[in-house]
Amino acid sequence: MPKTNIMTIRVPEELKEQIENTALLQGVSINQFAVYAFTKELSELENSHYFKKYLHGKKKTDILKGFDEVMQKVQKREIESWDTLEGSNA
Repeated sequence: MPKTNIMTIRVPEELKEQIENTALLQGVSINQFAVYAFTKELSELENSHYFKKYLHGKKKTDILKGFDEVMQKVQKREIESWDTLEGSNA
C-alpha cells in the first residue's frame, strides 16, 4: 500500500458543499473525490505544459501539415451508419 499523507485545505463554504454533493452523487468519499480531482487537474496541467513546450515556435501550417501526413497513414474504412452525424443535431 502506498504511503499516504494528511493535507488540510481551506475552501469556501459553497465549494465545500459542491465537493460533498459531487462525491455523494459519484458514490465515493470526499477524500476519494478530492484525490481524483487533484490527480485529474494535475495531469491536465502537465499535458498543457508539454504541448505548449512542444509547439513553441512551430507555425500553424507546419502543425497542420504534420497532422495531414499522419492522417494519410490511417487506413480507409467504410463508416458504419451508426457512426455518422446524419440525422443528429450535432
